[in-house]
Amino acid sequence: MEFQLLHNDPKSKARAGTITTAHGEIQTPIFMPVGTAATVKGVHQQDLKQAVNPDIILGNTYHLYLRPGTTILQEAGGLHRFMGWDRPLLTDSGGYQVYSLSANRKIKEEGVKFKSHIDGSYHIFTPERVIDIQRQIGADIIMAFDECTPYPCDYQYAKRSMHMTHRWLERCIEQDKKSPFLYGYEQTLFPIVQGSTYTDLREQSAEYIASCGAAGNAIGGLSVGEPAEEMYAMTDVVCRILPADKPRYLMGVGTPINLLENIALGVDMFDCVLPTRNARNGMLYTWEGSINIKNKKWENDFSVLDPDAHTFVDTQYTKAYVRHLFTVNEMLGKQIATLHNLGFYMALVRKAREKIISGEFASWKNQMVQQMNKRL
Repeated sequence: MEFQLLHNDPKSKARAGTITTAHGEIQTPIFMPVGTAATVKGVHQQDLKQAVNPDIILGNTYHLYLRPGTTILQEAGGLHRFMGWDRPLLTDSGGYQVYSLSANRKIKEEGVKFKSHIDGSYHIFTPERVIDIQRQIGADIIMAFDECTPYPCDYQYAKRSMHMTHRWLERCIEQDKKSPFLYGYEQTLFPIVQGSTYTDLREQSAEYIASCGAAGNAIGGLSVGEPAEEMYAMTDVVCRILPADKPRYLMGVGTPINLLENIALGVDMFDCVLPTRNARNGMLYTWEGSINIKNKKWENDFSVLDPDAHTFVDTQYTKAYVRHLFTVNEMLGKQIATLHNLGFYMALVRKAREKIISGEFASWKNQMVQQMNKRL
């Protein structure tokens, strides 16, 4: 993997760059649709490419490990071939899913023992095992195994967890060095900064992660319920320390406003389930603000979903029609809404890139944040 930093916004820390992988280029800043179980939920790969056109999507190590399992993924030739996706892929390490299983897991220095949410069977994730699993999945970018601390989090717990995450990273790096690539192309390991919402811990973690010299770096533990202002403060601290010539990935973030504010702080990569999950519940993001398409006010509104968007989805379907589909519980409504929201997120980061390159990002961002706060 290679990263080329192309432009810096003159009035913020926003950047535009290009990441080159074995499966294609990624124009940053970028949003990665979440394909948890080898699919972006409810969307055909062809539709995803045509209506959203993402440079990269994300798969989930925990879920893919449980189903279909790494044996089947290896027999298929890796996740790219299994799901029919020929562009870059990133896999998380499973650390966040283990965090979310707080009632069904036990964390020790060796790793994490957890109970499957599917059948109750017990499994163990160690740093070495997680690297091996991600080898078998075959994503272009893979993540180190970490512990994602909850919010709020006791300082001493956050400190102990951060140091354990660093020790786990050392084991991930060693396993990554000695594990052969399985599908004829390289995989790039990103370490993860932790430290909860404590400035001194975030600084320590960012300095340690930066010293590892990885080709890219991630920021974890900042989409777990903390106020947005604390997220921004921690991101700012970390981005001041992480090397400028490496991509920075803020994991699990976020709303359109979160994306814009964190791009302004120097983040290059994002992923989040919000656009797809909210779409399935009828919440649509538009350039004028967000709407609940299930509200009766849209019942006889025959305007298109977003008059400022120009995708096939937005010019083909009206608010009244999509509301009708939700009312009768027709799955097409959720599909249209999903493509619409993902298309909006992709258009947002691509417009941000244009504004960074033209030197207009800071003022445009402030205007867009006001717009995105509106409920129509």
